[in-house]
Amino acid sequence: MFNDTVAFAGHSRNGRQQVGGSELSDPDLFWDRDAIVRWLQVSGAEQDLLFAAARSAREQVYGRRVIVRGLVEVTNLCRVNCEFCPMRRDNTKQNTIFQLTPDQILEVVSEIKAAGINIVFFQAGEVGKTTRLVGDLIPEIQTRFESPVELLLCLGNKTDAEYEFLKKQGATSYILKHETSDPDLNERMRHSSFEERMRCLRTLVRLGFKVGTGAIVGLPGQSVESLADDLELARDIGAHMVSASPFIPAPDTPLAGYPAGDVELTLNFIAIARLMNPSWLIPSVSALERRQGGGQLNGLAAGANVLTVNFTPQLEQEKYLIYGKDRYVVRNDHVTQIVRQAGLERAHSVFAA
Repeated sequence: MFNDTVAFAGHSRNGRQQVGGSELSDPDLFWDRDAIVRWLQVSGAEQDLLFAAARSAREQVYGRRVIVRGLVEVTNLCRVNCEFCPMRRDNTKQNTIFQLTPDQILEVVSEIKAAGINIVFFQAGEVGKTTRLVGDLIPEIQTRFESPVELLLCLGNKTDAEYEFLKKQGATSYILKHETSDPDLNERMRHSSFEERMRCLRTLVRLGFKVGTGAIVGLPGQSVESLADDLELARDIGAHMVSASPFIPAPDTPLAGYPAGDVELTLNFIAIARLMNPSWLIPSVSALERRQGGGQLNGLAAGANVLTVNFTPQLEQEKYLIYGKDRYVVRNDHVTQIVRQAGLERAHSVFAA
């Protein structure tokens, strides 16, 4: 489906030539900050060339593979009061709170295994109880798979001791999105310390987790220069996974009336991330599909190489209001379809041990 011919050159604002087809494998020759800002804003033919270069870079590392994860949403309870999230702390009284039991979690894990997926991805609101709820089950999950499995966690800020416990139990990888690298905007949006978020990310890297971070594209008050900082932050902390999600103005949040994040800018972010580090795992997120029909296919066209199937039980799925009640829930057949449309193939974890 995709034409992967790569032949283009660009210039940063300092006039230095930035890209030639033969130089794309060396990020030091291309992605200085001025170049990032410029290429974030391209459209039309330049965007087509950017995406083609990103697909070529992806194929050099991953071939035609798209890594598929199986998601379990553990609880919608959260102690943080993010301006953009319907599960924010202030909404706790009006939301119907759920927490999966250990038996429910293990049942979902069995469904993930039966689907031929070997990445079990635990996601939850940020609350302390998930440390033991998930951590205590990890050894049992490893036993049930009887083959290499990646235990991927997205459970928010925790103490060093909690991260050490989860690593000792057998957790492989951890996603902790920084959301925006602008410290002032971050604290206005999350009402939580940006420096504490960064401390957690550095701890995860130090402990040997495969670490993911990511940005929301289009937050009110965000600049293109800030998005360039997001990409440099991911590079500088030594991340293994990077994501970009277009801002979704969700109901029952202070940001409900703001415009949604730009999909094309999000796709450019994905493509630049791929060229900055061809080895990164970069998801095509459900928010792209929520913003625009075919959005996740477009994410693959921009160089993404990860898709996530939601296995959360339906009753609880409806209560996990990450973008509101009308979020797009990714099913296994949807993933199979768009991977096929992209001329790619489903694949297992690259981190499983």
